[in-house]
Amino acid sequence: MASKKNVVPEAKDALNKFKMEAANEVGVNLKNGYNGDLTSREAGSVGGQMVKKMIKSYEENMK
Repeated sequence: MASKKNVVPEAKDALNKFKMEAANEVGVNLKNGYNGDLTSREAGSVGGQMVKKMIKSYEENMK
């Protein structure tokens, strides 16, 4: 079973900020706390946007 414990606890706030930015970019209205009322499509679009941004950042830092 996977652990939900963050490897770097200090990163939690940064990850939440990153998630909120990605949600705004794709037009999903996230709120602090519970977001279980999101559709799978909305949640997936936020996660997909986060991955796109991480890949772009990684590629830019490789140069």
